[in-house]
Amino acid sequence: MPDLRVMFMGTPSFALPALQMLHAENYQITGVITQPDRPQGRGQVTNPTAVKILAQKFGLPVYQPNSIKEQAFFELAKELNPEIIVVAAFGQILPKLILDIPRLGCLNIHPSPLPKYRGAAPINWTLIKGETKTGVTIMMMDEGMDSGAILEQEETFVDPSENYGHLHDRLARHGAILLMKVIGNILTGTAQPRPQDSSLATFAPRLTKEIGEINWHNSVIDICNLIRGLSPSPAAYSFIEGKLLKIYAAEPKPETTGKTPGSLGESLVNGIAITASDGYVILKEVQLAGKKKMPANEFLRGYKLNPNNILGKK
Repeated sequence: MPDLRVMFMGTPSFALPALQMLHAENYQITGVITQPDRPQGRGQVTNPTAVKILAQKFGLPVYQPNSIKEQAFFELAKELNPEIIVVAAFGQILPKLILDIPRLGCLNIHPSPLPKYRGAAPINWTLIKGETKTGVTIMMMDEGMDSGAILEQEETFVDPSENYGHLHDRLARHGAILLMKVIGNILTGTAQPRPQDSSLATFAPRLTKEIGEINWHNSVIDICNLIRGLSPSPAAYSFIEGKLLKIYAAEPKPETTGKTPGSLGESLVNGIAITASDGYVILKEVQLAGKKKMPANEFLRGYKLNPNNILGKK
């Protein structure tokens, strides 16, 4: 098995467990392909990708093409001569010219039970939609978006307390383990790909800033699902006295209130109660623009809330 030549393609931290396992199993990683370093954050500091950092730690050759559709990348991929390509959250769809290079195909780790939640943000939308189960899929890539044949799937329950960060890390680990199983099956000739039923497909589009703004007229469950589906990043948000308030953790408290959605509820020791359509959303962890992230009770000690405030008004 270690003689298998692998080209690895990935960018963010989701891809790290797979790269770690391939390296630990002594597969011959001929090249690591990741996105170019780009400015990030408020200070627009240019940082290397998570995959680049790990690959350099392992002493692996790293390549950062601006586009994998350029002829120069096609020539590079042929030169690296992989027998299999592994893709984990790379960020670009592979063209047919690349898909056809490895004799054993291109494998993708996708954090959803395909064909559900095809697209860029499956983990986020799994939580936003309030799913109680999810999973990881190893598929043989084709030219479509997450439409290739399924090689293996693993299902897992979603804990009601899990946010995006927790579920992301858990599925990344599960996906890496499942990848090792699939590669073993391919090498022994026991892999059994099965086509996806595209009639059952649902989609997980790329997140936009607008998606994160809380509508306090929604139900407490829907609001809390949005908050955990975007926590810790990019974070759901609202406005208080015209200032941006990011919300990282909250609990639903369904009950009849008779109050305007977005208004302050009863005073609590361990949170801030905000009225929704069918109860209160208890804010547990927040961050006001220009301040650090903090527990809601700590926020209350330093910020005087006006009982007439309506959250959401800029």
